[in-house]
Amino acid sequence: MRHGKAHRRFNRDTSHRKAMLANLTLSLIEHEQIVTTLPKAKELRSVAEKLITMAKKGSLHARRLVTARLMNNEVLVKKLFDTIAPRYKTRMGGYTRVLKAGFRPGDGAPVAVIELVDRDETAKGKLDRAKHEAAKAAHPQAAA
Repeated sequence: MRHGKAHRRFNRDTSHRKAMLANLTLSLIEHEQIVTTLPKAKELRSVAEKLITMAKKGSLHARRLVTARLMNNEVLVKKLFDTIAPRYKTRMGGYTRVLKAGFRPGDGAPVAVIELVDRDETAKGKLDRAKHEAAKAAHPQAAA
């Protein structure tokens, strides 16, 4: 019997599974919408929603806990606390949406789109562009 076994294992050891979910969470916060397999999207939903709930508290302790979960990525922690958390201040949960998107051609795995509800569609890629412009400014001869 499976009593008390709540999460999917994905045929990975614990550290690999935690790193995979942390990387998926980073991508979700950065892009606010990602495409992955359906089981990963369903598992990511609980991780991301807990982090957004923590970010809504806004305390230093919450910021340190979120920073540890997001592998010390200060840019995305700042985005989570300053942009995403205020957007959901009045919402009591349900910050993400999982949409089924068919099957992957290579192996037939079910694919899903996971996105933040009420996401800012005009902000897509702004963080990527800012990183690209900063890298270009730091190394002007590499861009030529």
